[in-house]
Amino acid sequence: MKIYEKLKIIKGITGFTQGKIAQEVGVSFATVNSWINERSLPHKRHQKKINNLFYKHTGIKKTDQDSLTVKNRFLRDRIKQYRDIISLIKNNSDLYDEFVLSLTYNSNSIEGSTLTKEETADILFENLTLSNKDLKEHFEAKNHQLALKYLFEQISYRFKISESFILKLHEILMRGILEDAGQYRNHAIRIVGVNIPTTNFLKVPLLMKQLIKGANKKSKNVIKHIAEVHSRFEKIHPFSDGNGRIGRILIQTMLLREKYPPAVIEQKKKRFYYKYLNLSQRQLEFEPLEEFICDSILVGLRIITQRN
Repeated sequence: MKIYEKLKIIKGITGFTQGKIAQEVGVSFATVNSWINERSLPHKRHQKKINNLFYKHTGIKKTDQDSLTVKNRFLRDRIKQYRDIISLIKNNSDLYDEFVLSLTYNSNSIEGSTLTKEETADILFENLTLSNKDLKEHFEAKNHQLALKYLFEQISYRFKISESFILKLHEILMRGILEDAGQYRNHAIRIVGVNIPTTNFLKVPLLMKQLIKGANKKSKNVIKHIAEVHSRFEKIHPFSDGNGRIGRILIQTMLLREKYPPAVIEQKKKRFYYKYLNLSQRQLEFEPLEEFICDSILVGLRIITQRN
C-alpha cells in the first residue's frame, strides 16, 4: 500500500485533519498535503512515523493489501467491539439524535436542500418553522426523521426487507410532498444530470421483487453486496421522487442488520458519490462505490466512538 493511501485511511478512521496528521508526524500542513496528493514522497524517517501512526489506529501491520481490503478488515474487526449496534444507538438518545441529524441533513442536502445542519437541527428537535426557508424543506427534514424512526422501530438482526417496508418508507418520506407517496411510479422518468436509462415503469414491480430477494441474501462481503444493491435500486428508480433518499435509507437498513454502523454519506462528497454510483451502473465497476461506502461507514463509526 502506498503512503498516500495510508494517510487517507488514517484520516478516514480518526477524522484527523491534514493539520493534525502533520502535527503527529512532525511536518508542515503543506508537506502532508503534498504527500496525500502524490506530489512528493516522505523521507524514510517520516515514512516510519506514518507506518507507526497507521498501525496505532488500524491495528494492521501487514500493508501489502489494497486500501479497500484494509478498510473492510478494519471495519469487521472494529464492529466486533460492539455486540449490539442497534440497541446501542436506540438506547442512547444523544447518539440516536446525532445519527438522525447527520443522515437527514446530508441526504437532503445531496438532493438540493438549502438547510444548514444547524437549521435542520432546529426543525427536527425544536420543531421550529424558519420563515426564510421553503415549507417543503421543512417537510423533507421532518419526514426523513420519521422515516428513520420507522426504520429503527422495524430493524433487527433477522430483519428481512420487504416491498411493504420500502413502500411505507416512501409514504412517510414523501407525505405531504407527493400525491403518489408510497406508490411506484406509473410514468417514465430520467435521472437528472446523467445519461443512464431508468427502468420502464411497467417493469418496476417485477424488478423490485427481484432486487428485494437479492437484498435479503446473505453475503460474505457485506459492503460489496450493499453497493451492488444500491446501484441496482437507483437504476430502477422506482418512485417519481425520493429515490436517492430511500436508497440511502436502505443502505442503513442493510448495514444495521449486519451489525455495522450507519453510513453517513456526506454532502461535501456528493460529486464522488455520484461519480462512483454512475460508474457502477454504466460499467459494472463496483469497487469505487464499495470503498466510498466503507469511508461513509467510518464517519458513522466515529460518531459512535465519540458519543460512546
